[in-house]
Amino acid sequence: MNMKLNRTSYALLIALAGTVAFAGCKKENHDDMATPPAASEPMTEPTPAPAPMEPAAPVAATSVTVGNTAAADKSVTGISTFAPSDKIIVSVNTQAADAANATIDAKLTYQDGQVAGQKSATGTADGMGTTNIEFSNDKPWPAGTYKVDVMVNGQPAGMTQQIEVK
Repeated sequence: MNMKLNRTSYALLIALAGTVAFAGCKKENHDDMATPPAASEPMTEPTPAPAPMEPAAPVAATSVTVGNTAAADKSVTGISTFAPSDKIIVSVNTQAADAANATIDAKLTYQDGQVAGQKSATGTADGMGTTNIEFSNDKPWPAGTYKVDVMVNGQPAGMTQQIEVK
């Protein structure tokens, strides 16, 4: 009987050891999930790709001047008050790094929001250039304030001018 007891004890001991070993493995696996494995090299953040650069505008407006006379070099002396019979000349100075086609749009808007005139001029800009757009009216311009907006190749020049006809 003694021998039978030893075999049973031995079997129980092996079963108990297997259970403890199995439980220990489970615990180790669970602990491994809670803490990240040690890395042989320090982890670094991936370097973000550089943002794509927008191409520079081939032609950009550098200034807008509104006046009633143009010199031989197309320069216009800016004024803000016009007579009802005056021509209104919108002079746009542009700059281009390389020769490029440019469409210059100018729009006159009367104080009530009505478009009083809209014209375009197309040309090739190379370096510094000036484009003049002339507005004239068969009848006298109505007295009041006007807003002058300019676009270069469909993009606002961002240099709105306000004039007055007296």
